[in-house]
Amino acid sequence: MKWLKKWSYLILLVGMGIIYLTRVDGWQVYAEPLWEVKSWYDRQKGKDVLPADGSVLGDAETGQDVGEPEGTVSPDSGSGNSVEKDAEGGLVTEGEDGIQGTVSGSGNEAPPPDGETGESGSAQPPDGGQSQEPGEEGQNPPEANPPEGGAEDNPPGEAAYMTVEDDYFADAVFIGDSRTMGLFEYGGLEDTAAFYASTGLTVYEMFEAEIVPGENGKITVEEALQQNSFAKIYLMIGINEMGTGTVESFLEAYEAAVAHLRELQPDAVIYLQAIIKVTTERSEQGDYINNEGIIARNEGIARLADNEHVFFLDVNPLVCDESGGMVPEYTFDGVHLKAVYIDIWKDFLKTHAVSVSP
Repeated sequence: MKWLKKWSYLILLVGMGIIYLTRVDGWQVYAEPLWEVKSWYDRQKGKDVLPADGSVLGDAETGQDVGEPEGTVSPDSGSGNSVEKDAEGGLVTEGEDGIQGTVSGSGNEAPPPDGETGESGSAQPPDGGQSQEPGEEGQNPPEANPPEGGAEDNPPGEAAYMTVEDDYFADAVFIGDSRTMGLFEYGGLEDTAAFYASTGLTVYEMFEAEIVPGENGKITVEEALQQNSFAKIYLMIGINEMGTGTVESFLEAYEAAVAHLRELQPDAVIYLQAIIKVTTERSEQGDYINNEGIIARNEGIARLADNEHVFFLDVNPLVCDESGGMVPEYTFDGVHLKAVYIDIWKDFLKTHAVSVSP
């Protein structure tokens, strides 16, 4: 038993490490290296996998990045692309800023409109794009002008939601940033719905971002929405904009974006998803990402819903604790949901659907 005595310390150390990584860390620290090895192996076998360097949109295009997955993937069933997950199902991350990339899908094909592609309709950030002081985030947002049919003198009625199955999303497109990418990768809808999502995507350049694969390279979200027809649009955006401008300037840009979505897809139901809060610990770090600012923005977004064409969906009560922030166990970085908890979000969407006429 000399060998056991000789190696007992190492065996004990490895055992304690495995217990820690399994019970506490969730193997997140090894997610990236394991993903790299698996991707290399798949490439040797001739499989089509995500590129190691992804398709990165620079800061000038995407705004601030709070940490997101990597790679350019299309949910078309015949594309052959695959998305890797870590051992615990958490989002694969690289350092504090995360891995970058885009997610997109084609949706239902429809001929593009005649003539010019038209104005993008996306508002620009305020001059200078100066960061906002954390204390300013908590200011009550100004009254945003709701879309037609949702004026304050004629408040919208109660929405009549129903429960649906995954096929409800077959004619839907999800537009957003890394959080939407997480839904794509771990929500089981990659072969059902279309996803126009990208690292650091903001409402200010949502329509100009070239993140959707086309026949001759990537095209903008504007062009993709002109070429494809959808019955439902799910928008989740706003976390990356918190360090730029004010609550008021964000809501002005957001309202303009919603109006333009209605122009591009007049027959679609639009679901405005509340910005998911961060953990209380992350919120109290003292920078521009804080729950006080998220609440102010969500209040303005909610006022844009008319419960006829535009609906407001808030999953926060299901993923937040009594402190008002995201449940710490649900996230690996204080901002993004772990893969195993994405189903909470997906199931919420499935129980908050409205009937859409064919």
